[in-house]
Amino acid sequence: MEIRHLRYFVSVAENMSFTKAAAQHYVAQSALSQQISRLESELGSALFYRSTRAVTLTEAGEVLLPLAQRIIADAENAKMEMEALTGLRRGTLRLGLIQAPATSIDMLGVMGEFHDRYPGIRFQVTEGTTTEMVEAVAGGGLDVALVGLAAAEAPPGVRCVELGSEPLVAIVSAKHPLAGRRRIALTELAEDEQFIHFRDGSGLRRRVEDAFARAGLNPAVTFEMGLITDMVELAARNVGVTVVPSTALTRAGEINGVRFAAIALNDDQARHPVSIVYNPARLSSAAEAFTSEFARRANGSAQLITDS
Repeated sequence: MEIRHLRYFVSVAENMSFTKAAAQHYVAQSALSQQISRLESELGSALFYRSTRAVTLTEAGEVLLPLAQRIIADAENAKMEMEALTGLRRGTLRLGLIQAPATSIDMLGVMGEFHDRYPGIRFQVTEGTTTEMVEAVAGGGLDVALVGLAAAEAPPGVRCVELGSEPLVAIVSAKHPLAGRRRIALTELAEDEQFIHFRDGSGLRRRVEDAFARAGLNPAVTFEMGLITDMVELAARNVGVTVVPSTALTRAGEINGVRFAAIALNDDQARHPVSIVYNPARLSSAAEAFTSEFARRANGSAQLITDS
């Protein structure tokens, strides 16, 4: 018994027409009828009552129909699973990353484990702002991106799985008058001091500007940097002050031999969210596997949802 014969049988049964079934499968009606006859001979039972006016199922046909539909569905599922497995054996995963993920996310650990499991998948890693990478995911330029975006902020067509968030902290020189404080309000950062921003379009820039807005402040953008580590070092060297996620501090209190102070903010909303974003319409097998693993490692419960 061939799957092809069962497909022909189901098409005739669903359409109650040999002509329509033949058209669906792009074969001549005579060829389809011949294959149905072979199936009937193999089973030893007629499957259809044929007349010039109608085609109806015999008792044997009624019994076979749900079984044939199940067999066809199982065959299609098996094919899909094998195609997905092949997709995980080779290919490229285009991954976008921000600079400062939350501490709950072991990014390098996930990448290492994923490579061990699927060594044929190559990483193509891009760094950029949250805005740039979300646009790239939506347009198909990236498969998955780790960005500074809250789930509620995801644009249409992009799914966002929020993985965690990290508090923002103020960074000042160890010689700064505020250096001994454990907690401050943003209003206490002198307005005439240079403020060091992260580049425009980043998730971090948005969170810092939101925090200043809540404090009723609008600090002048005296200058902006493209690397968070440079922002921290310039603040440590008393060139200005800045605000960064606490995870940006790879070694608390010192950077390149220069000491600084990290001070908690009294604004509990001043947090930097980190999420995985992807386009459900373009989600490859490799991207789905990587995203699910990332979400699982981040919080132990996040599940990948592929509906838009």
